[in-house]
Amino acid sequence: MSEELFQRKLLDLIEEIKQFPIAKRELLEMLSGEIGKKYEDLRKGLVVLQDTLDSLRLNVTYLLFDLEVTKKENAALRKKLEEQGNNK
Repeated sequence: MSEELFQRKLLDLIEEIKQFPIAKRELLEMLSGEIGKKYEDLRKGLVVLQDTLDSLRLNVTYLLFDLEVTKKENAALRKKLEEQGNNK
């Protein structure tokens, strides 16, 4: 459900709640307000999670690049050591 659709449905619900008797209406208005706040908290949490996942992906990419470079350097150094050992 898109945020726009959620907000529209929440506003529709609040309008329908206004037709209830006052005793029930106060509780329902309070609950609908809490739903809106919890939805906003959930949306903010999702944004933070997406940012964290993007950062993790980038870090893994850098680590894989570093690993490949280290492997190549290691192979080059081994080859150089072998050449030096054979020249003695």
